[in-house]
Amino acid sequence: MPRLPGLSKNLSAFLTTITVSEIGRPLMAVSDEGYNVIVGSTVERPYLFKSYATHPMRYNPAVKSDAAGAYQFMGRYWFYYKRALALTSFEPYEQDRIAICLIRECKAKEAVEAGDFGQAIHLCRSRWASLPGAGYGQHENTLDFLAKAYTDAGGVVA
Repeated sequence: MPRLPGLSKNLSAFLTTITVSEIGRPLMAVSDEGYNVIVGSTVERPYLFKSYATHPMRYNPAVKSDAAGAYQFMGRYWFYYKRALALTSFEPYEQDRIAICLIRECKAKEAVEAGDFGQAIHLCRSRWASLPGAGYGQHENTLDFLAKAYTDAGGVVA
């Protein structure tokens, strides 16, 4: 699923797991694997953006968010990461780069690479509201559900 080349099997599977958690496989199937999804989308009513030139910045008052993309990045953080990572667009591979940066910020990359899946999810829960223990008051997926998504994507649990 990730579009950034050269990723390890576990990092690629972990990125896919985040997208499955945030977007869900049904919505991934009716979009560009989630990369063009705007928060508030459903399979029946997908809100998709057409241009990857920049973060779409479409605020959804029903959910009080402007999250977008496969990893549901908030618009307010887009400009920081655009500058910090010298991003040229919101293309899928650039979204992958931001997600990897967030994983590193959470000090979870080593756990991801080592296949310490539960620890990696625990460390990243502050960045993605759908992860167990995130505490944002939104739907949180179970660790078992996410572990299946991870192994289905080719990840290896140590």
